[in-house]
Amino acid sequence: MKFDRRRLFAAFAGAASAGAAAPAAAREPLAAPASRAEIEATALGVRPNAEIDQSAILQSAITRAAAAGSLLRLPPGVYRVGALQLPPFAAIAGAIGSTRLIMTGGDSLLAATGGDYVSISGLVLDGNHVALPEGRGLVHLAQGRALRLTDCMIVNAGGDGAVLDAVAGEITGNTVIDAANRAIFSNDAAGLRIAGNTVRRAGNGGLLVWRSKPGDDGTLVVDNRIEDIANKAGGSGQYGNAINVFRADNVIVRGNRVRNAAFSAVRGTGASNLQIVGNTCSELGECALYAEFGFEGAVIADNIVDGAAVGVSVTNFDKGGRLGVVQGNLIRNLTRRQPPGSDPHDTIGIGVEADTVVAGNIIESANGTGIQAGWGPYLRDVSVTANIVRGTDYGIAVSVASGAGTAVIANNLVSGARLGGIVGKEWSETVTGDLSKDGAERYAQLSIDGNRVR
Repeated sequence: MKFDRRRLFAAFAGAASAGAAAPAAAREPLAAPASRAEIEATALGVRPNAEIDQSAILQSAITRAAAAGSLLRLPPGVYRVGALQLPPFAAIAGAIGSTRLIMTGGDSLLAATGGDYVSISGLVLDGNHVALPEGRGLVHLAQGRALRLTDCMIVNAGGDGAVLDAVAGEITGNTVIDAANRAIFSNDAAGLRIAGNTVRRAGNGGLLVWRSKPGDDGTLVVDNRIEDIANKAGGSGQYGNAINVFRADNVIVRGNRVRNAAFSAVRGTGASNLQIVGNTCSELGECALYAEFGFEGAVIADNIVDGAAVGVSVTNFDKGGRLGVVQGNLIRNLTRRQPPGSDPHDTIGIGVEADTVVAGNIIESANGTGIQAGWGPYLRDVSVTANIVRGTDYGIAVSVASGAGTAVIANNLVSGARLGGIVGKEWSETVTGDLSKDGAERYAQLSIDGNRVR
């Protein structure tokens, strides 16, 4: 339903009287808004394709429509604006692909702090390459519930594309292109779904889910497409990842398509109970799927990796990293092409260290080791069973260094290993012959049985 002017002003008057009657501090309980009426922005003085900066006019329209509980409809055209603030219940919608807001200045193009039920949809949000302050997003949403950013294009951000700070809601169906820093960055999420978005050409990261302190997060990162993620900031893996989960527990990363990232497709750092499931990843500079540092619990299952230096790594037992399942992954075409700052060790299909099951994976074509269990003394309770490893230098390597713990290597098929089927290593040095044939009895901590090496 669209308002004419008379009904519009009546709605404003009703909203003002209702606001005066309600306690300013009241925030609970919060009811969802009913189906919203629409207000045409042109009825409030906003003009498409005007050459002037319309920030003040559009800000007034946003505030008045939110007070009326109505959706502000922006017709197709170009709007030159900046530093717009979205109050609670603000809702802005445009014609998908045709309503373009071009940033003229300010810390962000659109921002909300403490605004519940904010909705942004169908807009092209053009940052115009205006440099943003550190940590700011072209869209910057903080401390709000039931926020929705849907079906928008976010382009040419001079910093982050979208920043979400302590937000509950959903970021769905958006396209983020040419963000100078990170495409979508979430910190301390309060119940967030990041789904069905497309990210192309981000300077330092694709989708990031972080927490200021380790703890439950539960964000869902599902069915996104992420391509061409650079590493302009340098470092040894802090930047240049398509999906990065940092100190955020109970996050699910599922069904994403990742192509061409400087470092990892999915990198979990200190993230416990992380699920990395059913993703398709190619053209990665370092480790495709990573669980590292002080985490407890990671499931990496049913993914495809085609082209990386390392397929899967579940590591850093020395920092408390432990407890994993690596199952049903297809990993192939691994070559050493690591970027500066990355791990210089050999190419590895799957590398694990502690309290981890490696089962039912297929690894093919690696200029290095198919499966590596342990690194130096960092090996404890690892099971490597029913995997197929083809066309590698070493099929399976297990640490036999002083202090290394227990491993079971059973019922695997190793085909075409050029330098050895199953071997023992002390750090990076191979110190045994093929343990599938003889010599395994020297290592009481190892159980090697039922493998087929040919």
